[in-house]
Amino acid sequence: MVACALVDADRRVLIAQRPANKSMAGLWEFPGGKLEPGETPEAALIRELQEELGIATKEACLAPLSFVSYAYEKFHLVMPLYVCRKWQGDPAPIEHQALKWVRPTALRDYAMPPADEPLIGPLCDLL
Repeated sequence: MVACALVDADRRVLIAQRPANKSMAGLWEFPGGKLEPGETPEAALIRELQEELGIATKEACLAPLSFVSYAYEKFHLVMPLYVCRKWQGDPAPIEHQALKWVRPTALRDYAMPPADEPLIGPLCDLL
């Protein structure tokens, strides 16, 4: 898994609401997804942002910020978080219920998957 904090010119972060047909439905998350076999985290993120949000970015625009190691009941997740400030297109909720631009200090006001929550602190420190 890999995740991205898209940051706009006003220093807001994009969060996406998980769809009703997936686990943890309705929770808010940082966009991203699973790596395919042989795929780098950066390549996976570029692909996932295109598939989920309809935006294009480049590897040079992705900066690693932090990672989380979290033990869910049925699997253990290690997920890096990248920051992206430059992309082409307007994010759209292609695979999510909704999208919101949120101030970093307000991220804790949204219910998120447990693995996403530890990533809020480093993001707030950066922004």
